[in-house]
Amino acid sequence: GATGHNPEVPPRRGQLGSRQLKQFSAGVKVIAGRLSVALLVLLICTVSLVSRIRDDRLVAQSQIDVGKLWTGAPSNGWRPSSAPRTYWPPPPLESNGYLVVRCNGGLNQQRSAICNAVLAARIMNATLVLPELDTNSYWRDKSGFAGIYDVDHFIKSLKYDVKVVRSLPEVPVTAKKKKKLKPFQLRPPRDAPPNWYETIALEKMKEHGAVYLTPFSHRLAEEIDIAEYQRLRCRVNYHALRFKEDVIKLSTSIVNHLRSEGHFMAIHLRFEMDMLSFAGCFDIFTPEEQVILRKYREQNFAEKRLVYSERRIIGKCPLTPEEVGLILNAMGFYNSTRIYLAAGELFGGERFMKPLRALFPHLENRTTVSSAKDLAAVNADGRGLLGPAVDYMVCLLSDIFMPTYDGPSNFANNLMGHRLYYGFRSTIQPDRKALASIFIDHERSRTRNFEALVRLVMQKTPFGGPHERIHPESFYTNPWPECFCQTSTESVEHKCPSTNFMEVPKNQSSDVNGLDLSSTDSLSTRSLDDNNVHTRKIGDVNF
Repeated sequence: GATGHNPEVPPRRGQLGSRQLKQFSAGVKVIAGRLSVALLVLLICTVSLVSRIRDDRLVAQSQIDVGKLWTGAPSNGWRPSSAPRTYWPPPPLESNGYLVVRCNGGLNQQRSAICNAVLAARIMNATLVLPELDTNSYWRDKSGFAGIYDVDHFIKSLKYDVKVVRSLPEVPVTAKKKKKLKPFQLRPPRDAPPNWYETIALEKMKEHGAVYLTPFSHRLAEEIDIAEYQRLRCRVNYHALRFKEDVIKLSTSIVNHLRSEGHFMAIHLRFEMDMLSFAGCFDIFTPEEQVILRKYREQNFAEKRLVYSERRIIGKCPLTPEEVGLILNAMGFYNSTRIYLAAGELFGGERFMKPLRALFPHLENRTTVSSAKDLAAVNADGRGLLGPAVDYMVCLLSDIFMPTYDGPSNFANNLMGHRLYYGFRSTIQPDRKALASIFIDHERSRTRNFEALVRLVMQKTPFGGPHERIHPESFYTNPWPECFCQTSTESVEHKCPSTNFMEVPKNQSSDVNGLDLSSTDSLSTRSLDDNNVHTRKIGDVNF
């Protein structure tokens, strides 16, 4: 009988039942899921592969051959020459009066001021009185010109350029009484053009017999169109200014010691209180240290709102010792590299040195390679200017030099130009602005391709070869092309003089700023006539 139950109607031929449909749908989902996973894995693998290829390409593109840096930069046929190339008469017997200047600042700020003083005297046809070197509360140095430089050599070297005397003459007051000539005091404008000296300063000199220009840091424009004036600056800077014999002797000893184990690098580690205060880079220090830095800034520099993060990102903060180590490590220098540190008292002490020492343990300075007795003998054991003078000579003769902060007329600025002049010696110039964001990411643990990114930045920096001087680069940092010449060129402007028509004292042709190390490799450099590397005495420069 009827039960009310409708038996399942069998599907028609060619149709799927609901159960089969569900099974099919589930199967499709499984396949789709597996396919999605496979596609996702494929996508991840593809992205990873592309990223790996990009990383490998980045690493390959960023390689730096540090071995070549030890031998110096290519000269491209240029050689140093600061001899005049046009008519350059000696100073006349009668001058227009006496020029006295007070050179303020540190050792190398004073050095560039001395060069400017000689040029100013030449422009004014003046007799130059031996420049006064400022003694300030920071350097606490009363050595004076004669306590740092070889005075006789300075006067003799410049006899065809300007007349130099040790002091102002006495003038008669009465028939029996004399007194020293009193100069008229003037404050030159910053970066004054030659015309200021030819008019305003010269007028006062003729009126009073002598002028006293103070202060005299950056008081003559660096960029002057007259090439002979620039070459005179080079003759002063690289030939006439020679450190005293005891400074030379100690520098010789240090260089010989460092070279006894092969190549060495010198680093000017600018991480002292004065520079950090000037730069306004305080945030990495303890609250107590920040108070000290802010107080020093208030006492010594003009009031200015400085934000650490803003200063750092535009490259205005000196590199920390750790950043220096990370750069060298990324470039490929071995941790066995011997490094000479030219530095004052590092602010923050040993805790900032530890990361650098961990990467490069072979660190030296003038106190570790010289006895206390030797340092005291030349007064190079304290805060004065003679210690930096020793550091200057060691850095000049190092195989590679690296400044951590460069600025107008400071140690690194002048030294880079000096190394360029004496053989295009390798210099590593970190681009702090370009490196800042890379270091910030590294500090935030975003370390992907850190070393390759550092190398890419470093590849773009000049390593000491001839290159165009572009503002704001200083003439004292890069005296090319005025103080260089080429033996094989059609250019009259750049062709080396066929004969050296200046009488040059013999002792100038056998020294580097007076440092005679011809018995060692330390006075070796490449020939500047071509790009082949072979040794010669640096004293063979064409002057």
